[in-house]
Amino acid sequence: MARIVGYAPGAYDLFHVGHLNILRHAKRRCDYLIAGVVADEVLELTKGRRPIIPLAERMEILRHISYVDEVVAEVQPDKVETWRSVGFDVIFKGDDWRGTPKGDRLERDFAAVGVDVIYFPYTVHTSSTALRRALAAIDGPEELVASEVG
Repeated sequence: MARIVGYAPGAYDLFHVGHLNILRHAKRRCDYLIAGVVADEVLELTKGRRPIIPLAERMEILRHISYVDEVVAEVQPDKVETWRSVGFDVIFKGDDWRGTPKGDRLERDFAAVGVDVIYFPYTVHTSSTALRRALAAIDGPEELVASEVG
């Protein structure tokens, strides 16, 4: 029986239980799990902001999660290009992508190369965006903005 390699991409900024849930569910659906940590520049390009936690630190956190077998930096926004360099059989995303233009494109692009897209429930009550807002409310928006650009 062939080993199933899974890929779970994400920013993993301000690591929280929603991230852990995705990784836990993903590991149950594959034999070997690769966590793709989106590089700072790619996040700035795709989300319009830099992460609070730098790439090297986010990768270090993921290396110590028991569900994760390997950690790679995702240095380009094109997931199929990442697949060409990393190699995986299935990609995991939160179900907030399902039925969206970016989710539909992901499914189309990966169907063309034989990779399955599996969605897991998005943890609504916890997200990095919510944590970022809470920090801004506590510390004041000027400190959070300064940390995002620097």
